[in-house]
Amino acid sequence: MKSNYSHSNGQRPHHNQRRRPSQPAERVQASVSIGQRFPLTIKHLGINGEGIGYYKHVITFVKGALPGEVVVAEVTAVHPRYLEASLRTLRRPSPDRVDPRDDYAGEVGGFELEHLDYPAQLKFKQDVVRQALEKYRPAGYRHYDLRPTIGMADPYEYRNKAQFQVRMLDGHVAAGLYKENSHDLVDLPTCSVQMPVTMEVMRQVVAWLEALQVPIYDEAHNSGIVKTVVVRAAAATGEVQLVLITNTPKLPKKHQLLMKIAEKLPMVVSVMQNVNVGKTSLIWGDQTTLLAGKTTITEELDGLAFNLSARAFFQLNPQQTKKLYRLAREALDLAPNETLVDAYSGVGTIGLSLADVAKEVRGMDTIPAAVADANDNAKLNNITNAHYEVGEAEVLLPQWLASGFAPDAMVVDPPRTGLDQVLIDAILQSAPEKLVYISCNPSTLAQDLRELTRGYQVDYIQSIDMFPQTARCEAVVRFTKRH
Repeated sequence: MKSNYSHSNGQRPHHNQRRRPSQPAERVQASVSIGQRFPLTIKHLGINGEGIGYYKHVITFVKGALPGEVVVAEVTAVHPRYLEASLRTLRRPSPDRVDPRDDYAGEVGGFELEHLDYPAQLKFKQDVVRQALEKYRPAGYRHYDLRPTIGMADPYEYRNKAQFQVRMLDGHVAAGLYKENSHDLVDLPTCSVQMPVTMEVMRQVVAWLEALQVPIYDEAHNSGIVKTVVVRAAAATGEVQLVLITNTPKLPKKHQLLMKIAEKLPMVVSVMQNVNVGKTSLIWGDQTTLLAGKTTITEELDGLAFNLSARAFFQLNPQQTKKLYRLAREALDLAPNETLVDAYSGVGTIGLSLADVAKEVRGMDTIPAAVADANDNAKLNNITNAHYEVGEAEVLLPQWLASGFAPDAMVVDPPRTGLDQVLIDAILQSAPEKLVYISCNPSTLAQDLRELTRGYQVDYIQSIDMFPQTARCEAVVRFTKRH
C-alpha cells in the first residue's frame, strides 16, 4: 500500500496449495544449470504475477508467462526448492495475452500484468486472496464470501504520484525507474499508468535540468546534485506539486528553473526541495524546504478537501479511492452515537470521510507531517469530532483503552507488513462491535485473520483493483464480533 512502483520485497513469495512437492535441493542443483532451456506448461500465476510451471516436479517461476501457455523457459537462477527462468519462446499463447502499451513493461516494476487482458487481471486478483487464505487457513476460510474484484472502466492513467530517479545516460539527463533488482535506470518518455500531467511536468523539468546544466547525481562517485524528481497531481483541483530531491542543500540555477516552471507549468503550485545526502536506499531525507508557491496541494474526495504535504501518504488512484472509502463506509455502517478508531490514518482521509456519521473519530499515524495534515484537514472541512495523534497504533490504542476510551468501531489500513501483534491483542481486548480491515497485501491479511478470527468472524472479503496492470491487490474485510 505504501510504496512506489516496485512492490516485491526481494523474497520469493509463498504460493497456494496446488503446487507439487519440490525435489531435494541437491537433486535440483545437480540436474539444472543456469542457461538451460526446456519447454514448460504454465499452470497458474504466483502472487507477484509470474507464471508458474513444474520442471521435473520442481516449481519454476517464469516472468511474463501466463496460465495455459506453453513456453520455452531459460533458467536464470537455481534455488534449493525452486527455479527462476525467463521466457525465451512462446509456443502456445494464452487467449488472455495482449500487447502491453509500454515497451519497458518487462524491465521495470509496476507493469507486471500489462500483457494480461484486464478482465483476467481482475480474476487473478481475486485468486491472489484465495491463494493467501489457502496457505494460512484462518478459521472458516473455506466458507468466506470472497467477492469478485471491483475494477476500473479505463485501467490506465490513474496514478497521481511518481518518484522518478534522475541520472545521466549517454550524455543526456534521464529520468525514470530502475530495472528490477538493480540500479540500472530506464528512461521513461511515457508511462501509461500515470496521470498525463505528472509525465508532462516530469519530462519538462528534466529537459530544463539538461538545458540549464544543473549537476545530476552520480551514484558511483557520490557526486552531483539532483537525485530524484517527485511529482504529485490532485485529480479534482488540477494542482501539482513538484519535489526535487538533492544530494546537497545547494541547487544551482534554482531561480532560472523556478522562473521557467512559473511561466510554462502554471499547474505546479508547490515546488519543494528535499535534501538526502550521500548513498542511501532511502528516497527521502529529513529536510524539506519550500522553493515556490505553497507547501501543500489540495485534493477532494466525496465533497471533502484534503491538503497534502510533500511526504504525506495519499492513495495513488483517486478514482478507485472513492470506491474504496464507500466500501469501508458501507461495511462499518456507523450509527450517530458510535465512536471510531482510524488506525494508520495518513492524512485522515478515511476517518474524516466517516466523521459525519460518527460521534467521535480518533486516529493515529507515525509520520508527524501526516498527522498535522490530518488535523488541518479536519479544520479545513469544519469537522470538530475528529482528532489525530502521532504514534504507533499498537502503542496508542492500549493507552486509550487504559484511559477508559472504548471504541464502538475500528478501521485499520496497515502497511504491507500487516498488523503488529500488540495491536491485534489490543483489538481483541477492546473488542469493538464493528471492525473493518483495508488490506494492501493478501498474504499478511491472511496471517492476521488467523489471529483476528479468535474474536471475529469474517462476513466477506471485497477485493478492489487500486493498481491496474500490476499484481497488487487491495481488499476490504468486514467482520462481525463473536458473542
